[in-house]
Amino acid sequence: MRESVAEFSGADRASWLSAPDEVAIERVRGGDAQAYEIIMRRYNQRLYRVARSILRDDDAAQDAVQEAYVSAFYKLEHYAPTGSFAAWLTRIAVNEALMIKRKDRKYEKHSSSMNMEDHQSDDQMAASRTDPASVAANGELGLLLEAAVDQLPADFRTVFVLRAIQQLNVRETSESLGIKEATVKTRYHRARGLMQEILNQYMEAAGLQVYEFAGKRCDAMVMNVLNRLAMSAVQG
Repeated sequence: MRESVAEFSGADRASWLSAPDEVAIERVRGGDAQAYEIIMRRYNQRLYRVARSILRDDDAAQDAVQEAYVSAFYKLEHYAPTGSFAAWLTRIAVNEALMIKRKDRKYEKHSSSMNMEDHQSDDQMAASRTDPASVAANGELGLLLEAAVDQLPADFRTVFVLRAIQQLNVRETSESLGIKEATVKTRYHRARGLMQEILNQYMEAAGLQVYEFAGKRCDAMVMNVLNRLAMSAVQG
C-alpha cells in the first residue's frame, strides 16, 4: 500500500510537495486523497488572487477557492491533459468566483466592469476609492497597491493580477481566462495605464513626496550659504 503525503515529514514531505502535477493527479486518482494537498499548496496563491480580483472581498475569494478545489477534486477522474493543468484549475476558480458574484448583488455592484469609453468622472472615482491618505499613512506599500488594483475595471483587474502580480505570460493568462491572447494584451496595456493614473492620484491626494529636503537640513544649508556669502563679502 502506498504511503499518503500526510504520512511524510521533513525532507520527504518537502520532496513530495514539490512533485509534478501529474504525480499528484495520479495519486489522487489512485485513491490517495491526501495527495491533493500538493495541488492545493501549489496553487493556493494563484487561485486566491484570481478570485480576489473578481470579487474584491477576502472572505468571498477564499470561499470561491475552497469550492473550486472541491469541484476540481471530483472532476479529476475525467480530467484530460489536453492543455495546462494550472489553466484548467484556474478556470474552475474563475467560474466559482463568477457564480458567487452573480448570486450576491453586493459583489456584482462592487466589481462592476467599466469600459474605457465610459469611465467614471474623477470625482466619482475619488468618492469610491479607499482614502489614499489613510492608506499611505499606514506605511504599507502592499495595501496601497491592493487599493489601487481594486479600482481597475473588473475585466482589466483580473488580467492585471495574473500578468503583473502572478507573473503569467500572455498564453497562460489567455488559457486561464478563456480569452484571446490579443484581448489579454489589450486589457493588460490599458490596466497598466489606469494603474499609473490611480497611483498618481493617490500620491497627490496623500501628499507623498520623495527626496524631501526640509526642516533642520534645510535650515543648516541656508545658514551655511549665508555664512559663506558673508565671509566672501568681508574678504572682498
